Amino acid sequence: MKVKLDENLGRSHCELLRGAGYTAERIAEQDLSGAEDEVVWEHICSKGYFFITLDLDFSDVRKFPPGTHPGILILRPRSKGKKAVGEVLARVLKEHRLEPLKGCIAVADEVKTRVRCV
Repeated sequence: MKVKLDENLGRSHCELLRGAGYTAERIAEQDLSGAEDEVVWEHICSKGYFFITLDLDFSDVRKFPPGTHPGILILRPRSKGKKAVGEVLARVLKEHRLEPLKGCIAVADEVKTRVRCV
């Protein structure tokens, strides 16, 4: 499964995904850093990437209806430090494979992952 990490996620998060068997790339590696959400989203959908971000703008089901895209995972740690984000991502990867989240919007924190699908 191909995964794209938003610009607010680092190399260590990418390595965590690769270690779990995913093909993971960062937006920064595609010269899309600083691009508008619409440009990033068009790239995500055109390439079929599952998208991982901290950006709550991608949680709007009216704008990103489940079933119409490759899938979104929004990480919501209590603190925004790289370590806290990595811990939430590691918890998600330990408890779930990402493939069943394809087409869904999932929001994960330190304790649980809420999933909205069609």
